[in-house]
Amino acid sequence: MNRLYDKFNEVVRVVLPFILFVLFFNFTLVPLGSELLGAFLISSGFIVLGLTFFLLGVDLGITPMGNQIGPLLGKTKRIWSLVLFAFIIGFFISYAEPALLVMSIQVEELSLGLLSASVLNVSVSVGIGVMVVVGFIRIFYNLPLYKILFVSYGLVLLIALSASPQMLAIAFDASGVTTGVLAVPFLLSLSMGVTNRRKDSKASEKDSFGMIAIASVGAILSVLILNIVFKPGFVSIQSLPELETGNNLLYRFSDIFFPVGQESVQSILPLFVIFLIITLLNRLFRTKLFKRISIGFIYALLGLFLFLVGINASFIEVGRLLGSELILKFSAPWVILIGFALGVVTILAEPAVAILTQQIEEVTSGYISRKAVNASLAIGVGFAIALSVLRIVVVDIQLWHYLLPGYLFALALSLFVPKLFVGIAFDAGGVATGPMISSIVMAFVHGIANTQSGADILIDGFGMVALVALMPVITIQILGLIFKLKMQRSVLNDA
Repeated sequence: MNRLYDKFNEVVRVVLPFILFVLFFNFTLVPLGSELLGAFLISSGFIVLGLTFFLLGVDLGITPMGNQIGPLLGKTKRIWSLVLFAFIIGFFISYAEPALLVMSIQVEELSLGLLSASVLNVSVSVGIGVMVVVGFIRIFYNLPLYKILFVSYGLVLLIALSASPQMLAIAFDASGVTTGVLAVPFLLSLSMGVTNRRKDSKASEKDSFGMIAIASVGAILSVLILNIVFKPGFVSIQSLPELETGNNLLYRFSDIFFPVGQESVQSILPLFVIFLIITLLNRLFRTKLFKRISIGFIYALLGLFLFLVGINASFIEVGRLLGSELILKFSAPWVILIGFALGVVTILAEPAVAILTQQIEEVTSGYISRKAVNASLAIGVGFAIALSVLRIVVVDIQLWHYLLPGYLFALALSLFVPKLFVGIAFDAGGVATGPMISSIVMAFVHGIANTQSGADILIDGFGMVALVALMPVITIQILGLIFKLKMQRSVLNDA
């Protein structure tokens, strides 16, 4: 019970600033109306409870499962079994990710069904599975992370040259949303379990990070390849389709219970089946641990259901309304500044960020503080949202104008920054783009694109998550560079 209470307090602390942000605009500049405001407040309760139960489920079930399986993989000498298991884990951990579920629904809606949510989910999950395999092979053969990232992003650049602008934005956004509250703790615990089997502690420390970064590339590649294979004929979307919401609170929530429940079960069940199969084949989990992990999965399922209900009942609609109204009432610089503030508030509400920063403190024995990482993330994500708004209001700015120089700069930094910071930075880029970013902030950007003259929602409305994933990679590596210079200066002073 104490753990549940602690999780509840943790979630309230991070989500409350975001709720107050929306309420401030409701009572000043963008009144939501009594019905939508009521739905938002109830949805906020669903989201707080949902994230509380989900994170508790992750602690009780998902992370211990990864901690137990990691050493088992570390002992295997059969590369084919490692490859098969890593692919299966990568696929289902991505398929169950809440942020990917939220984004794929929006893609299907805004593409008028040309790119279905199921096709996008499966394609992205295949890409993640393949790159998780690459991540484990890297650990086993002690391959440098920066070399894999150079090759991976070089391949992305080559394929992206022939991609449609719509699929380019969706591909990079998919990369961000696949590494959220479920994938991050599981893949981190899995990779740490494998690296802890190694005798080289320094190599183990560096290899503990980087798995999220490698996995994220798989989502980009899979969507770009999907574009080549299917070539969906997107049409220009100048206005958002009407959301199907009722005129009363009861309809809003009751109408989505069954489909959201179905999505939740489909997401969590395959991972639980994998757990059962491993238990039967290896007898890896003792009776007490088996019960604890099983209870964790139940909590995770309940939490995912409550969270998705809250998101679908009102959060997306609130985000779109805020974006649409603010761009009408304010000049572009003010909306860009509001976007920056929204980014700062939202990143602090991403539960995966807390998980990563805790792992960083543990692995580095506290010499990289959570406050420093959080500050770097907040600044980076704030600038990412601001740049996304700028791209909409200035029609000539295209997504690749940001991504190409941004990733080239990030890869160049990786040559000079301590290698531990490289893994942390690219992992942070993945965890920054969780369910809060993929729901209300994405909807906020869609609302601006919907109102701004000349903007195409599929082209300009997507791509925001890609920038959110990119900016922390740069800011945390800069933090690493500062740390390196301070260490060098300290050594010189001691000499």
